[in-house]
Amino acid sequence: MRLKDSFFYTIREDIKDEESKSGKLLVRSGMVKKAGNGIYMYLPLGLKVKNNIENIIREEMNNTGALELTMPCMIPEEVYINSGRRANFGDSMFGFKDRYKRDYVLGPTHEELFAVAASMKIKSYKDMPFNLYQIGTKYRDEPRPRFGLIRVREFTMKDAYSFDIDEAGLDIAYQKMFNAYKKIFDRMEIDYKIVKADTGSMGGSLSEEFQAVTEIGEDTLVLCHKCDYASNIEVSASIPNTNIENEEKLEKQLVETPNAGTIEDVTNYMGLSASKFVKTLIYKVNNHFYAVLVPGNRDVNEVKLSKLLGVSEVALAEPDDVERITQAKVGFAGPLEIGIPIIMDNNINNMFNFVVGANKTDYHYKNVNISDFKANIIGDIINIKEGDKCPKCGQPLYFKKGIEIGNTFKLGTKYSESLGLNYLDQNNQLHPVVMGSYGIGSGRVMAAVVEQKSDDKGIIWPYNIAPYKVGIVLIDVHNEEQAKIADYLYNELNRMGIETILDNRELSAGVKFNDMDLIGLPVRLVVGNKTSDNMVEFKLRSTNESEDLKIEQVIEKIKSLS
Repeated sequence: MRLKDSFFYTIREDIKDEESKSGKLLVRSGMVKKAGNGIYMYLPLGLKVKNNIENIIREEMNNTGALELTMPCMIPEEVYINSGRRANFGDSMFGFKDRYKRDYVLGPTHEELFAVAASMKIKSYKDMPFNLYQIGTKYRDEPRPRFGLIRVREFTMKDAYSFDIDEAGLDIAYQKMFNAYKKIFDRMEIDYKIVKADTGSMGGSLSEEFQAVTEIGEDTLVLCHKCDYASNIEVSASIPNTNIENEEKLEKQLVETPNAGTIEDVTNYMGLSASKFVKTLIYKVNNHFYAVLVPGNRDVNEVKLSKLLGVSEVALAEPDDVERITQAKVGFAGPLEIGIPIIMDNNINNMFNFVVGANKTDYHYKNVNISDFKANIIGDIINIKEGDKCPKCGQPLYFKKGIEIGNTFKLGTKYSESLGLNYLDQNNQLHPVVMGSYGIGSGRVMAAVVEQKSDDKGIIWPYNIAPYKVGIVLIDVHNEEQAKIADYLYNELNRMGIETILDNRELSAGVKFNDMDLIGLPVRLVVGNKTSDNMVEFKLRSTNESEDLKIEQVIEKIKSLS
């Protein structure tokens, strides 16, 4: 691409409505443009990056034997009703009616339709295994789109689905996809961790996420320095502290705590640390109320709580319901005679003489022990903290932020059972097909790369996914000798299949250098005054050093990078 008379622009000033580094740089470099809240257009440079990412994905998917197809975005709503997922998606699913008043949705994910497609082939056990995939658009009405391409309402995803006769077959298919994912992200030079995760609305027996390690991100990764333990904080197990000396149990005592309705208030008032308190939170789950108890210095992990109760989601009760149940203002709930089932975190088993709310405004009980009330359910329901023990080796854990760029699921028979995807075995017995699901978000990958590979000048694209590999800066567009050499390099590199930009705009050298740094091409060539000596300046975007090389040397050096 010759920049003069081409669609190319950059933005010098900062982007006010972008909160992430990647969002700011992708907009400033002319890669993407926000069209609405959580909606982006991919402009020519950005589309080339996105296509390069998807081409790597496609190559590795094809190498596994998976076959590509295309699914519709507009889907009859009954498809999701029949699978039982319409209610789970709720307001996050875009819905509309056609002219005949029939209900449709914009597909947020396509498990159901892949099951329908597979049913066209699958009749007996001889018809499997196989794997199908697409690279297509998904739609989710996110309540809070943010971080540029990281959390959006319209996005591109590669989703693949494997079909097998049993769990052993699924294990083979899953490992094949798992290995392909590692190759994909390695080729893109992404620093990533593979973590255990919640299966969420997808269901199934196993979920693992490929998380790009960044300074921002919606996910907290729990990692261990000593072993390979890696988990999303949503499912990371808390190991109860057993190194607590038994205390002599004291008689519980009602104490007045005026206006102390938060842990901070009551700890300050009583002069005790938060570890000596037990918080009681009232949750509403499927129209039933529960008192949820966690140590005062810990937070409820709602994913764990949902799993413990076998439900898809939980929510804190409304203040009116809390006051009706406790007969007190919000902030004074406690487990004594509360009148609803109690769910207790297992760390409380090792606590003595702790403080709880008294179900009476402005009062708490101190010196409470677990013998003073009955917990109906006990389990791990708290978020872990940095420094907690690793569930695998017992060493301290540490946290990193992450952007989920890929995920793999062992779905099992959840969708095949709900949608009637069955096969006949050797004995003519009917069984549900065993499925796996595997997704990668290409826009998220693009954002994650920029988060990891950029500096104060702009983006630093890895060679494999850069929109162009080389940027030639022609210093004096009116100098015939310079123009001739720039044209030769431009034509020769493109002839060799090395996509190259020629900056032949009538602008200052400084502006051109800044633009090349901002858009982040791997190689910059400067054609200037040294052309009389058959020399050009060669510089890698990833380094600060440059060198003068003969034209023949430049071409050979660039060839060695590809």
